[in-house]
Amino acid sequence: MTSTETVEIAFPCDYTFKAFCLVEIATEFNTLILQAVNTVLPCSADALRDRHSSTGRYSCVSVLVRLHNRQQLEAIYAQLRLIDGLVYLL
Repeated sequence: MTSTETVEIAFPCDYTFKAFCLVEIATEFNTLILQAVNTVLPCSADALRDRHSSTGRYSCVSVLVRLHNRQQLEAIYAQLRLIDGLVYLL
């Protein structure tokens, strides 16, 4: 028998969102990620990091933000899910 544990996050906290896209759209995707996060809370381009997969097919964009509550966490995830070209979201 397996059990599912719910991880509780203590707010405020620093949190990293990771979004993946095809490398061909990486530059535009970075801009869209920043815009999506900024709809919920202020975020500068300095908070973004991107890297390509070892095969060179995918780009992973990480954005580090300071969250103050669960509503911000859920709102940012909701905005990120709306981005065209999103392949995977962590």
